[in-house]
Amino acid sequence: MTANSGTTVLIVAAGKGSRAGEGTPKQYRIIGGRSVLAHAIDAFLAHPAIDEIQVVIGEGQGWLYHYAIGERSLPPPVIGGATRRASVLAGLEAIHGTKVLIHDAARPFVTVGVIDRLIDALNMHQGAVPVLPLVDTIALGGAQLGDTVDRSSLVRVQTPQAFVTAAIRDAHARWSDAVEATDDAQVFRAGGGNVAMVDGDPALEKLTYETDFAIAARRLHAGMISRTGMGFDVHAFGGEGPVWLGGVAVPHHRGLAGHSDADVALHALTDALLGAAALGDIGDHFPPSDPRWKGAPSRLFMEHAAALIAAQGGIIDHLDLTLICETPRIGPYRDSIRANIGAILRLPLARISVKATTTERLGFTGRAEGIAAQAVATIRMKDFE
Repeated sequence: MTANSGTTVLIVAAGKGSRAGEGTPKQYRIIGGRSVLAHAIDAFLAHPAIDEIQVVIGEGQGWLYHYAIGERSLPPPVIGGATRRASVLAGLEAIHGTKVLIHDAARPFVTVGVIDRLIDALNMHQGAVPVLPLVDTIALGGAQLGDTVDRSSLVRVQTPQAFVTAAIRDAHARWSDAVEATDDAQVFRAGGGNVAMVDGDPALEKLTYETDFAIAARRLHAGMISRTGMGFDVHAFGGEGPVWLGGVAVPHHRGLAGHSDADVALHALTDALLGAAALGDIGDHFPPSDPRWKGAPSRLFMEHAAALIAAQGGIIDHLDLTLICETPRIGPYRDSIRANIGAILRLPLARISVKATTTERLGFTGRAEGIAAQAVATIRMKDFE
């Protein structure tokens, strides 16, 4: 197996996932700090034998897709069709590799061993699929339990499924549109192709029902540890108002002085998040000497810190922010600040605390010369030690 094998991964992510419950299609739901789709993409990005990854999405899913993949550099997604096979066809027309691994996005936990075995199998076969043996008793269903079925010759078929690209394209072209195929191996076999079997992996279970997501989340969280970071920031009053606090414009006759928008609340939260993940501080990532951040909205800084945590599979559990000032009064805007932080980080309000206090007229805040903020962030991340 070589690192330059001309192998493309085609990830089919065009479904609506209705069996997993209402709301966001399952491939875009978040587990372990990343979308289901991103978990699958990252597994293939990390493999040296994969040269290209092409994702097929549904009509109108563009914004979901771009949020799900974040800053990952991939070709523009292909718009799929009304059926899975139509989506695969659209993807096959867009790819360039001589070999293709066709994968369902709802199977996020792709393992290196499965990818290796599939690519190796294509050295001798035009098609290969990962399979698992059946371990439960299999019986006919109906109103009552029917006869058992010999399971010795039965297997469970998973994805990704690997093919010589030209051969699977030809098989799909000859398949009747009147019948919907269950997977690409069925299409390939109907066209006369032989499909080799390689060992699958229980990690490749498909996420179909709500309970599947709960099991997947428990699996991802099992190896995580809780980590805490603290942030502190100060800005003096300067210039005209309003004052930006937590991304909310709080009316005041003076603003806060700073290189960016001087949002002392978001700066403290950003440092708390970076500290919890041991990723330095806000000045490391956004130096005040860099003109790009002149007047920049501080939400960009906090979003960046959250994205770095998510990229490592981390989860933000709780944020606690304290604003220290004599003026302006924070109370009337506290709920708006809390809600805006939640919207930026896509966190429920139950995970966000915003408080305000004074220093009883002591110190620079007591003299109404500026505002201070301190923040505590609690996250969970994998223990890499």
